[in-house]
Amino acid sequence: MRETLPDLRLGRAGQHFDVIVLGVGAMGSATAYQLARRGKRVLGLERFDIPNTRGSSHGESRIIRLPYYEDPSYVVLVTRAYELWRSIESRAGEQLLHVTGSIDAGPVDSWVFTGALRSAVEYDLPHEVLSGTELGQRFPGYRLPRETMALYQPDGGFLRPERCIVGYVEAAISHGAEFHARERVHDWQPTADGVRVITDKDVYTAERLVVTAGAWNREVLPFLSSLAVPERQVVAWLQPRRPELFTPSRFPVFNALVDEGRFYGFPIHGVPGFKFGKYHHREQHGDPAMLDTEPDAVDEDLLGRFAARYFPEGFGPTMALQSCMFTNSPDHHFVVDLHPEYPQVSFASPCSGHGFKFASVLGEIMADLAERGTTRHNISLFSLRRFGIAGRHAATPDGGERTPHALRPGTEPDLLAHGQGEPVRSTAVVYDNAAVHPFW
Repeated sequence: MRETLPDLRLGRAGQHFDVIVLGVGAMGSATAYQLARRGKRVLGLERFDIPNTRGSSHGESRIIRLPYYEDPSYVVLVTRAYELWRSIESRAGEQLLHVTGSIDAGPVDSWVFTGALRSAVEYDLPHEVLSGTELGQRFPGYRLPRETMALYQPDGGFLRPERCIVGYVEAAISHGAEFHARERVHDWQPTADGVRVITDKDVYTAERLVVTAGAWNREVLPFLSSLAVPERQVVAWLQPRRPELFTPSRFPVFNALVDEGRFYGFPIHGVPGFKFGKYHHREQHGDPAMLDTEPDAVDEDLLGRFAARYFPEGFGPTMALQSCMFTNSPDHHFVVDLHPEYPQVSFASPCSGHGFKFASVLGEIMADLAERGTTRHNISLFSLRRFGIAGRHAATPDGGERTPHALRPGTEPDLLAHGQGEPVRSTAVVYDNAAVHPFW
């Protein structure tokens, strides 16, 4: 991080802000907006374009879903995220969130299916349990094995990542925020009353610093070097043989655990093709600047074989291949906290490939941490403490800590046990509970 200081004649040295946000992707743009609307003078710094295709906030669509198999405690946060997405959607004057329903599928005892069912039951989410055969009858684009169990939840769908970022940036600008794209941060330094940030163009000071730089967080915060590991990811868009089966009204977004691994997918939107990818694709990790961003024939073959087997009506000519990055923590839960030494610095990431849907609520959380070092949201699941890093930490509403659930086969209670091992049929539940389901 320590590099030669820039020629200050290139900029206006000495500019002071209440908060500087490093990284203006999904998390950074939402954070900048939340701070600006609270009356803070905000500077957002982005080393690439706003938006860009170098990180994790592009690709036309990102899944949003409620029955969270990773840990049920995410449900409270994603419920608030839905509210905030609707709010910025209204302000932007365009649809950012498309509801298609969501499918979480896998073997009957798999952590994907049992974890999703557990969340749906625990939070009284409307849902149905379908066999692989029933799923294909309801949504003919699917051809999962008949022994597969699938949880259908009607409120899932997808967000438009690039437009979400634009919506937040424009809203933040309307409240006085300032953004600088193509400006790289060389260093930051704590000061007696805040921080100093040195870029390739200028030097800035602020009372608070928020780091939301995704795969580049580890450059800015070296203690994250082993906790925020960048990974190359590739998604495909194929021209369906029967495109009418892959429209948003007939094809829910999905997470599916199959023999080949865990995959996710979307209906046709934005790009004329059925979009899908494999979590942790080819498990290629490394420096984000060195990871190959150009998809190749191996990527195409890996994804094509999945589509041919499980979505044969969607397996047509390749329309597009695109890479992005995951930034993974060791347990694949988020890391959101204060700097262990400097409480004027807070950060969010890694989000391990499932963070975009939370960007709206993480913006609210990061604004809280920047303002007062605490948040009303329970983020103890995301604390640095779980990795044995001592120091200052964001307070949780109850002041406590908790251990993340490890959702893997055999670790979750058997939610399907009934009689002689027959699956329980969970049908849709309609209820009025604003704390859980605030707007549908």
